[in-house]
Amino acid sequence: MVMVLKHMPRKWVTRGLSVLSVLAVCVAFSVPARAESFDIWLQGLRNDAVKDGISLTLVERALPYTLTPDDRVIRLDHAQPESGMISFKRYKSLIVSSPRLREGRDKILQYRHLLRDISRSYGVPMQYIVALWGMETTYGRYGGNFETIRSLVTLAYATDRRAFFRRELLDALHIIAEGNISLRQMKGSWAGAMGQCQFMPSSYMKYARDYNKDGKRDIWHTEADVFASTAAYLADNGWQMNEPWGVRVFPSKNFNPNLIGMNIKRSPKFWRRHGLRIPRVFPPNEALSVVQPGGRGYKTYVVGTNYRILLQWNNSTYFATAVGLLADGLKS
Repeated sequence: MVMVLKHMPRKWVTRGLSVLSVLAVCVAFSVPARAESFDIWLQGLRNDAVKDGISLTLVERALPYTLTPDDRVIRLDHAQPESGMISFKRYKSLIVSSPRLREGRDKILQYRHLLRDISRSYGVPMQYIVALWGMETTYGRYGGNFETIRSLVTLAYATDRRAFFRRELLDALHIIAEGNISLRQMKGSWAGAMGQCQFMPSSYMKYARDYNKDGKRDIWHTEADVFASTAAYLADNGWQMNEPWGVRVFPSKNFNPNLIGMNIKRSPKFWRRHGLRIPRVFPPNEALSVVQPGGRGYKTYVVGTNYRILLQWNNSTYFATAVGLLADGLKS
């Protein structure tokens, strides 16, 4: 999963916890000054799409001259809340809630045979597949209703990450051209994340799977493809089947706080020498880090390879820790 939104947990900007919807009404729409008008820019984009192998027929349907930037996308991009706006304790209570846990367990029962087969095929425990599904779109219910192409056009024209979103846009056009989804049905978050697992187009191109063999990699409507695509992402990035995402530890009062952080990677032996009681659930040579998502004085976790893979999905310790805790709850 590509982290597209500065340094915030992406949950607040791609899903419906309503924080941004409140903030956005306070932000006036304004497109950053450009040396060229949108019409001239759009013509260049159309030319680039054809050069990239997109048929002129699709270009004319997806990028018509009547296309305009989406004001809502600009407002939401401008209204991204700053880090620290919500505490981890509050975030966790919203994400790892009793209703979400109950529904997740029900989903595991409902899809148990499919999830078992995918888990065995990819070497990823089913509770992580379902936890990411629950985190991203509340088990497929809230994937977003923004037109993906128009959102990406807007972001490619009017933000400071133009090259990134331009490439995502071209990838999105290729996804349509391959017949995976129609232009009308391609919808997702305002930031361009798509389907029940909220892949950016570039992530879709790398990891999306046609598990049910119907000729489409359908992460919008087909749970088999959603689960397999999620598992493929984790497996392809090195998921360790028999390791946890992390474990809670209880540092002593004299534990050096300067050792906390994902940039510090040490062996279990090192951490035990520094007073952390770590159960023998990690290999002796595993590079472990110590994190406190809620800040000093809150709960502390020792995390390893699988946690780093969750951070690749969404570069937020809030997100990665919540996914791990949700997965733990779904396993029990």
